[in-house]
Amino acid sequence: MRDWKFKDSDFCDFPHYEGRDLGIIWTQERTRIKIWAPSAIRVFFRLYKSGQGGESFKEFQMLPSEDGIWIYEIRENLEGLFYTIQIRDKHGWLKECPDIYAKATGVNGHRGLIANLKNSNPSMWEKDMRVTKSNPSDMIIYEVHIRDFSMSPTSGIINKGKYLGFTEKGTKLPSGETTGIDHLKELGITHVHLLPIADFYTVDELNINPQYNWGYDPLNYNTPEGWYSTDPCNGLTRIRELKQLVMSLHDNGIGVIIDVVYNHTGLIIESYFNQSVPGYFYRFNKDGTFSDGSGCGTELATEREMVRKYIIESVAYWAEEYHIDGFRFDLMGLIDIETMNQIRKKLNTIEPEIFMYGEGWGAGDSPFPEKNRAVKSNTKQLDRIASFCDDLRNGLKGSPFDRNNAGFISGVTLHEEQIKFAIIGAIEHDQIFYDYVGTSKIPWANSPGQCVNYVSCHDNYTLFDKLVYSCPEASPETIERMARLAFGIILTSQGVPFLHAGEEMLRSKGGHPDSYRSPDYINQIDWSRKIPYAGLVNFVRNCIELRHQHPAFRISDGEIVRSKLRFFGTYIPGVITYELCDHANGDRWQRILVLLNGNNYSVEFTIPLENWLIVAQNGEIMPNGSGYTKTNLVRLHHISMMILATEG
Repeated sequence: MRDWKFKDSDFCDFPHYEGRDLGIIWTQERTRIKIWAPSAIRVFFRLYKSGQGGESFKEFQMLPSEDGIWIYEIRENLEGLFYTIQIRDKHGWLKECPDIYAKATGVNGHRGLIANLKNSNPSMWEKDMRVTKSNPSDMIIYEVHIRDFSMSPTSGIINKGKYLGFTEKGTKLPSGETTGIDHLKELGITHVHLLPIADFYTVDELNINPQYNWGYDPLNYNTPEGWYSTDPCNGLTRIRELKQLVMSLHDNGIGVIIDVVYNHTGLIIESYFNQSVPGYFYRFNKDGTFSDGSGCGTELATEREMVRKYIIESVAYWAEEYHIDGFRFDLMGLIDIETMNQIRKKLNTIEPEIFMYGEGWGAGDSPFPEKNRAVKSNTKQLDRIASFCDDLRNGLKGSPFDRNNAGFISGVTLHEEQIKFAIIGAIEHDQIFYDYVGTSKIPWANSPGQCVNYVSCHDNYTLFDKLVYSCPEASPETIERMARLAFGIILTSQGVPFLHAGEEMLRSKGGHPDSYRSPDYINQIDWSRKIPYAGLVNFVRNCIELRHQHPAFRISDGEIVRSKLRFFGTYIPGVITYELCDHANGDRWQRILVLLNGNNYSVEFTIPLENWLIVAQNGEIMPNGSGYTKTNLVRLHHISMMILATEG
């Protein structure tokens, strides 16, 4: 009787396979299946005519080879047929499933599809060009869920909830404001971060009734999710339509980042990993049970050689087959440092400018030592891999886990040092007093490009909902001023700015803090909010334009930040002031003053006497400037940012 309890020593004698040919290899003349299953004693390969239902019409017993490999080759053209494998080990038969390397599947991912992937390529796919940046700080990332982007009746998008929603141009609100991909171009973002698009198990692709999930429960890691396809029963359609999405964004100058979930699986015993090599792919507690450092499933043992190999090859496959421009690693803090650096090394051979970043934390205790994991405090050990700066998130709006807790933009003082730490990109700087940062006692980034600055993401409350809860007495106008200050700080700080889709129009989820399976009416972007918040949308667009125009706000070298970004002035609670000097990073402006006031009252401040170009003040921003002031005394309006520059 199988008890599903393991210890690391159970796998010490397992052989390792060095080849890069696991899974299905198809040609018109033959199809070969090769899997790694060192604990197997028998393996069957079965063929089906459909992606679900019906009996297998052919069955083959696979042959054992060296290094734990099982192999079978059929010398005929099997294109379009579906398949499964089934393994027996010393404890009995495991469940039928696709091999873990499956690149195409039938509906709901229960059977693999033998396919010629060239038939999934859209017209002109071979001419598709990546959108990457040599300096990560030149990026502006916009995080969005495939379904959220288009489901609202206000979106004007025909292919609602589908990959193809990102290919439609000219979509508008009834009142004429742009939506969809045209809105993204108008806003000026450089990269779209898609929540997980790899096949996940919680949604029934055949169920036409409304369903919802974010997708952090992977089933087949190398196959696109069919829920977002117009025909989930056709294994090539989902692949083709995802490529059309990528190509559409690339054609509009926007890169594509995908959210990948290599830290855990939602299914445990039933996972395809456990149906292939029971226990090997996971970490365990001392009592032999599966560990759950993710808080939502069993964590992968990324440090084991064949698990590491699998992850590296999976990421490389997405990069090569789908022309992906970046990867965001869910709960990266559960993945070991060596695996992350090996992924970086592999991607360097494909395109060195592919961006990598992730959450530098787990969600629970892990049996694998923290010193060896890619947590935020170990970011300096990562090679050109960035971490989310929750220091800025928490400093700006307060803890995301306490809806009543407020931060700098809500007038709470003593968060200034935490904000300053993020402004410099989480690097070492002689003017930061790290004991007062609170969330990070030491600098954790080697360069600003390793620091992803944000105030909200898909997790927890939206910025608007958080501000409504934490500032119940604030008027709608005050809430918007707080949001403008937050976006102004994010988009002028060193590092990589990250925006949650729809927050530029103060997106609300009705106060729901964890909407991973909430209905569409909670999660969808309500594009009609672009009308009452047109001023805020314009403010964010202008901030982005300012960042694009001025390299002083996107310095890649830590030494330049330390020498050219200097904080100044006497400490005033709720106020942060700094200067970017001496044509910082080759900027055409000689001096740039950035003055931030989180208080709900105005503050007078002494500055150097110059003929200052006014770039931002009182909740407005003018990328090209609007008038001059020759003064050494300025008034910082409440909850706002002032930017002044000299053009010498």
